[in-house]
Amino acid sequence: MRHNAFSDSIQLFRRFACRSITSMITLAVGTAVGCTSIDYQKLNTGQISGSLFVMWVGEGNSSGDGNFLFVPDPHDPLIFHRADPATPGSTIRPGLMYTDGGSIPKIAQVFKGLSPWGYAPAYMIHDWIFIAHHCIVDGSTEKRFDQVRGVDFDDSAAILGEAIKALIATREVAPNDIAPSAITAAVGSAIAKNLWDEKGACKSLQVSAKDIASAEAAIPGSTSKAQNLRTFQIPETVAPAVRAVGPAKIIARLSF
Repeated sequence: MRHNAFSDSIQLFRRFACRSITSMITLAVGTAVGCTSIDYQKLNTGQISGSLFVMWVGEGNSSGDGNFLFVPDPHDPLIFHRADPATPGSTIRPGLMYTDGGSIPKIAQVFKGLSPWGYAPAYMIHDWIFIAHHCIVDGSTEKRFDQVRGVDFDDSAAILGEAIKALIATREVAPNDIAPSAITAAVGSAIAKNLWDEKGACKSLQVSAKDIASAEAAIPGSTSKAQNLRTFQIPETVAPAVRAVGPAKIIARLSF
């Protein structure tokens, strides 16, 4: 009885996923939304270090739990290393960016491991790859994106899987028989590929001056353009100084 109910729920989720997932990280089980060449079980285990800090900046959309700003900690930045240093995106250090975590449909969040923030550090790595890719495609030559130049779509899915494996290996999250494979398959799906191929998206992904000021207030010490580029990896077109605002409220901060 319980097994049949679970199977019915999975089938319902698969049909839902095919119709409604439109965010950067989509979710599916197996080949529900398309095929992928990435096999999670065969991926290497990466390495994650540093802190994860996010602040709330808006309501977000229906596929996530709000819109947040990921703010790199200048003293303990979030960094991901792939097992093979010769592979594209061998070292990734996400910069200041908007995120909604993993854009997991509400109907799927009832399953263990399918939370928008369950694998948050891995989602931040993947978000940064997508944002950097969109800006590179749109012609950006900013150095903050150099770390992911050469990363293709399959690499982006593999990196997310390797990052999830890193979290499991260090016992930051519990092992799960379904979620990691499902998420890796989803970000390697045809729907995700369509999002990857979008052009003209870079401008809309830029962090506003107001939110940059809030981030600086939350983590003080980077007020000049040079310091901001080094610690926050913000756009090079941002003015050297942004008027200070009141300290932002810390929503989540995790160290690895």
